[in-house]
Order: sequence, then structure tokens, then C-alpha cells
Amino acid sequence: MGRRWMKERKRDTYYLRAKREDYRSRAAYKLLQLQDKFHFMFEGMRCVDLGAAPGGWLQVELEIAGQKGRVIGVDVTTIRDLDGAILVKGDVTDSRTIDAIRQELNGNADVVLSDMAPNISGNYDLDHERSADLVLTAFSVAGQLLEQGGHFVAKLFEGRRSREIREAVSGSFRNVSVSKPAASRKQSSETYIIGMDFRG
Repeated sequence: MGRRWMKERKRDTYYLRAKREDYRSRAAYKLLQLQDKFHFMFEGMRCVDLGAAPGGWLQVELEIAGQKGRVIGVDVTTIRDLDGAILVKGDVTDSRTIDAIRQELNGNADVVLSDMAPNISGNYDLDHERSADLVLTAFSVAGQLLEQGGHFVAKLFEGRRSREIREAVSGSFRNVSVSKPAASRKQSSETYIIGMDFRG
């Protein structure tokens, strides 16, 4: 299994591009493709990235936000320093972590993004359940931090709770979409739910 995975990775276009273009992960292209389609990020934005390690999404956010923006990466693991990004180590279910994010934001966020994913067990239903719980956690954080009119993006493994998640997000955002970027592996069940224009 390990050898096959290494072989596949060496043939992976996005993995090779990330190495060439100095992104920390191939996931950067997923975010770029979603941005091209939905335009939820902008220059000067205050952005909170949940589950930000190793930092591929943060690099994209920094490029778009520019010097006037504020980009905060949050993860339970340590994120290697990234010039321009504010890094918070902590669990987003802990109120102390939310307080630390608020302090760094100095106001409300324009965008809350989550690429959080469970440790893959190989059991499809279990992985979906855990993914759904992570989306609801990210959604709860977005509800606490977002500016009215702000945007939310979160990774979701498709499954029986997908409709429940979409309905929950639809209750707080005026426009909700689900999308699978081309950079997501074809065999993966991952999609992204995008909530635009937070009602507050």
C-alpha cells in the first residue's frame, strides 16, 4: 500500500506542481479553483483558516489578502512559521482558542475556511460521520466570528448527512453551493460546501 501510494504521488500533477511552485501542499490548488469559481476571498480580507496545517491554504490566502489583509491559521498541531500569517495553536472546540482568534482578529472575520478532515479509518460511513461533525464545528466557529455578509467554506465527505449540513448552512447564508474542485482526487468523496453572504 505504501509503495503504491508513493508511486501515485510521483505521478500526481498537483503534487508535482506544488513542489515546483513552492506550495506546502497540493490542497492549495483546491482553494485556488474554488476561489476562481465563487470569489469568496479578496484583497484586505480578515481570514480565519481552521485546520490550517501544513499551510498550503494559508499561502493562497496571503497572496490574495495582500499586506492590508489579516490571515490567521489555526490547528491543533504546530504550523511551520509563514511570513505574514498569524498562527494559533489550539482546538477550535475550546473557548480559549476562540478567544485567542478573536484577539488576533481585532474585529470580525470576512471569511472562515476549513479544510479539516478526520483521520481516515477506511470505514466510509464512520469517516463521513466524523467529517460531518467537523463541518458543524467549523460552522459554529464561523457563526461566532463572521462579519455580516461574510463567507464560509468547509470540506465535507459526501454521505447521508450531507443534506442536513447543507440545510444548516442555508439557515445562516443567503447562497449555499457544494462543489468538488478538479484538484480533488476522483476517487475521493470530498466536496466543499460554500456559504456566501452571512446573515449575521
